[in-house]
Amino acid sequence: MRAVAFDLFGGELDLRELPDPSPSRHGAVIRVEATGLCRSDWHGWQGHDPDIRVLPHVPGHELAGVVEAVGADVRGWLPGARVTVPFICACGTCTSCAAGEHQVCERQTQPGFTHWGSYAEYVAVDHADVNLIHVPEEMAYVTAAGLGCRFATAFRAVAQVGEVRPGEWVAVHGCGGVGLSAVMIATAAGARVVAVDVSTDALQLAEQAGATHFVDGSAGDVGAQVRELTRGGAHVSIDALGSARTCAASVESLRRRGRHVQVGLLPGGATPVPMDRVIGHELRLLGSHGMAAHAYAPMMEMIRAGILHPDQLVTRTIGLVDAGKALASIGSVPGVTMITPRLGP
Repeated sequence: MRAVAFDLFGGELDLRELPDPSPSRHGAVIRVEATGLCRSDWHGWQGHDPDIRVLPHVPGHELAGVVEAVGADVRGWLPGARVTVPFICACGTCTSCAAGEHQVCERQTQPGFTHWGSYAEYVAVDHADVNLIHVPEEMAYVTAAGLGCRFATAFRAVAQVGEVRPGEWVAVHGCGGVGLSAVMIATAAGARVVAVDVSTDALQLAEQAGATHFVDGSAGDVGAQVRELTRGGAHVSIDALGSARTCAASVESLRRRGRHVQVGLLPGGATPVPMDRVIGHELRLLGSHGMAAHAYAPMMEMIRAGILHPDQLVTRTIGLVDAGKALASIGSVPGVTMITPRLGP
C-alpha cells in the first residue's frame, strides 16, 4: 500500500510503499476513503506521544472507509461495509468498558499511535465488533472521517462532559477542527458561543458555525474579555487547542461555579492553572477524551436530521502526496483538512 511515514520524530514525512496490514482475529482492515489532518497527529510526529515506540511510523487516527477484511472472530461485520471508527479502539472487556466507558478503556489501541494509522490506503483496527460504526450511504466519506475524532470528541465534550444547556454561555478557545465542531454543537444545544482564536479567518469560520461573539486570542487579557462579553463569565469554557496559554485563559473565562473542559492535548511540561480562582469560585476542571462507539447514535441522528452539519467544516481536501507537507504546517489553513488516498497521483 501507499502510506505517509516518518523515520525520525520531527523528521521528513514522505509517501512510500509499505506492506499491507492484515486483520487480527478480532480486528478488521479498512480501505481508507478519507482521513483527517489533526493536531494530535502532529503531536505524535513530534514525539509527544509515548505510545509511538517503533519507527518508521504511519500517522492518522480519524478515518472512514470500507471494510476490506475481517478476522476469524469478528461476528458483526463483513467486507464491503461502510464504516468509521472512534480513534480510541476499546477492548470491550476491561472494567471501564464493562461500565460503558470505552473512551477510557484500560487496554485501548489507537491507529496512528499504538500502531500504523490511516495516512495510508489501508489501516488495521482492533476489536471490530466493539468499535466499528455504520456510515449511511448518503453520508460522504470526508464527512464521516471527522466523526472518528474531532466532531465526536467535541460532541461528547459539549453535550456529555460539559453538559451545556440552552441559554448558557460557552467559550471555545481555539477554532481549529475540534473548536469549530464545538461551536456548532454548542450552538445547536441552544448556547450562546464566544469564539477565541488568534486567526481572523478561523473566527470567520466560527461565525459561520454559529458563534455570536469573538475574542482575538493574541490581544490582552482573554479571560477578562470573555467575562465582560458574557456579563460575568462563561458557564462552560473549552480549551480545544491545548497549550498552557489557552488552558489558563479558559479557566479565567469562567463565571463562578463554571465548568472548564480540557480537550486539546497539552505538550509535556508544567501547565500553570490559576488554582486560586478554581478554589475561590468553585470551578470544575474536566477532561474529555473521545467518544465510545456505542454513544454515537444521538450525534448521528442530529446529523441525519440536519441539525448538525460537520460537512460544512471541511475547507480543503488533499491527496496522500500532499499529506506530509500539510501535517508539518498544520494550522496554516483554517478549518478542517481531509485526506483522500485515491485523490491525485
